[in-house]
Amino acid sequence: MFFRITAGWMVILGLLAGCTVGNTTIATALPSVTPPTFIPTVSMPTLTPTTMHPVVTPAPACLEAEGRVERTVLTIPQQPKPMAVRVYLPPCYDPGHAGGYPVLFLFHGQNYTEDQWEKLGVTTAADELISSGAAAPFLMVMPQEVYWRVPPVDSNYESVVLEALIPWVEETYAVCDLRECRAVGGLSRGAGWALRLSMLHPDVFSTVGLHSPVVFYGDATRLPRWLAAIPDGLQPRVWLDYGRSDPEALATEALEKILADARLPHEYYRNVGGHDAKYWSAHVEEYLRWYAQAWKVEPD
Repeated sequence: MFFRITAGWMVILGLLAGCTVGNTTIATALPSVTPPTFIPTVSMPTLTPTTMHPVVTPAPACLEAEGRVERTVLTIPQQPKPMAVRVYLPPCYDPGHAGGYPVLFLFHGQNYTEDQWEKLGVTTAADELISSGAAAPFLMVMPQEVYWRVPPVDSNYESVVLEALIPWVEETYAVCDLRECRAVGGLSRGAGWALRLSMLHPDVFSTVGLHSPVVFYGDATRLPRWLAAIPDGLQPRVWLDYGRSDPEALATEALEKILADARLPHEYYRNVGGHDAKYWSAHVEEYLRWYAQAWKVEPD
C-alpha cells in the first residue's frame, strides 16, 4: 500500500513538473492557440484620410432638382480619333460661379464607353445629393477611352487627360483649377487609370476612387516606388472597394496591402457582389457622397 501511494504521488509530481513518466512525455501546460481571424462581412474602412478639404463658395438658392449632361466630341492633337466626352452640370449651374465648381473625372471600364457611369445612375444620384443639400454642386466629366485595347504603356491616354481634357474642361466650364477641387475615379480598367494618374500626378488630383480596380500589368510592382515619391502634403484621399465575388478580389487585396504597408490613409470596403453593373449601380450614391466630402460648403 505504501508503495502504491508513493507511486501515485510520483505521477502527480511528474504532471506538475513536466517530467517523463515511463515513455510518455507530460507537458506542464497546454500550448497557446491563436484564434482564427475572420474577415467581416460588412464593409469597414481601415484608415481615415487626413487630407485638408477646400472650402467651396456656396451657390445661390436653387429651385431646380435636376442637372443636365452635355455631350461633346473632341478632336485633339494627342490622338488620331476624336474622343466623346459627357459633362454633368449640376442643378442651377452658373457659368460665372465665383471660384468655380469642384470637378470629378470618372473613367469607364474595358468594353464600355463614356456613357457607362450615366447608365449606372450617377447623374440621378448627383441630382439627389446636390438638390437635397447633402453635397455641394460639382461637375462630373466622363471621357471615352478610345484605344482601350492598347496596353497602357503604349497608350497616350495619360497625356490626353492631362494635356487636352483637363485644359478643355477648365476653358469651357466654370470649374476650380486647384488640385483640392479635382477628384478622379474609375471602374475596373478605369480604376487602373485613376490609380496611375493620381499616383504619378498627385499635384493634379487630391482624391482618387478605385472601384473594382483592374491594375495594369506592372503597376502593382511600381506602386511602392510611386507612393514613396509623393511629396509630403500631396498624399491623396483614397477609396478602394470591390465585391467578394469579383474575379480580381485577390489582386485587390494585394493592392490594399501595398497601400497599408506604405501607411497611406485610405478607406477600404469589401462588399457583397461581383464585377458587374449590378454591384456598381448599388454603390454609386455611396461613391458620390464620399467624393463630395472633399468639398465642404461654407455657410452664408
